[in-house]
Amino acid sequence: MRVFVLCIVLFTVYLQLPNMVNAHSNLYVVQENDSLPHIAEKFDTTTDELIAINGLQSETLVIGQKIRVPTTHEVTPGENLQDIALNYLSTPEMIKQLNNLNSNQLYPGQILTIKPKKMNMQGQHILMSREEFKEWLFNQEFTRDIKLIQQHHTWKPSYKNFHGNNHFQLLTSMQNHHRKAMGWETIAQHITTYPDGKVAVSRPFNIDPEGTIGPIANKNALAIENIGNFDLGHDIMTKEQKETIVYITALLSMKFGLTPSIDTITYHHWWHFKTKERVLDNAKSNEVKTCPGTGFFGGNSTESAKKYFYPLVIDKMEELKKTMP
Repeated sequence: MRVFVLCIVLFTVYLQLPNMVNAHSNLYVVQENDSLPHIAEKFDTTTDELIAINGLQSETLVIGQKIRVPTTHEVTPGENLQDIALNYLSTPEMIKQLNNLNSNQLYPGQILTIKPKKMNMQGQHILMSREEFKEWLFNQEFTRDIKLIQQHHTWKPSYKNFHGNNHFQLLTSMQNHHRKAMGWETIAQHITTYPDGKVAVSRPFNIDPEGTIGPIANKNALAIENIGNFDLGHDIMTKEQKETIVYITALLSMKFGLTPSIDTITYHHWWHFKTKERVLDNAKSNEVKTCPGTGFFGGNSTESAKKYFYPLVIDKMEELKKTMP
């Protein structure tokens, strides 16, 4: 009977492999006519759990999108719980609890049931480390062409409003302001970065950003709001946030095939406050905002972007390419 049960488990895993990225992955590739309830039923889980595991903002799926799912794993010689958990984006504690293990000891041929850990979400907001953002981003497929990355700073909230654990509170406050005071559909920005290096995704990538930068700049764009007032004499950007801004801008450039330039990574400062046209450095100070700040990576001019920001993004892209399949 024990052999029979094992054969059934292995046969089930085999049946799942055609739509899995590889035999040692719990990434399922979305196929035509797939739905989240269908995938949940196939892998003996729920839509709510799949949403929480994958940081999904809706049940809408796109062909080619990769979804983390519960799976089984056959232990091979030399494997340990830590490595197995890392491969499936789980934790040793979760694996032990799910499989009623009293120790970390494993044996070859042992079959483990594995569930990925849930992402840190509140409503449509997903809070991640920059490494988690990388995983999230490259598992997604989008229905909108992305051709422009906007860089903003919040000005307010600034560093004095960040207390180390109020990421979601700040997002909720910004979202409420954008809805009630500005009349926008939801929070304006897709991405928010924080002084501690964390990154949040809020506005769905498949809709244009909203904001005072105007419809020309918002079309086919992604908006990044960097928490802080980065005008000279105010907040001094932390090392952690600086690294995250460069890192995620590089990832976005790679994901959407963008070469860093004034035509693909734009500053709010380069757009006329009233006409909404791109003026680059050719405007009076009262016609443009300082955003993303006069102290943002050496300044907010096109020359400062070319000299101090784009080279960092390009170098990070080259570094990341070496670590990705």
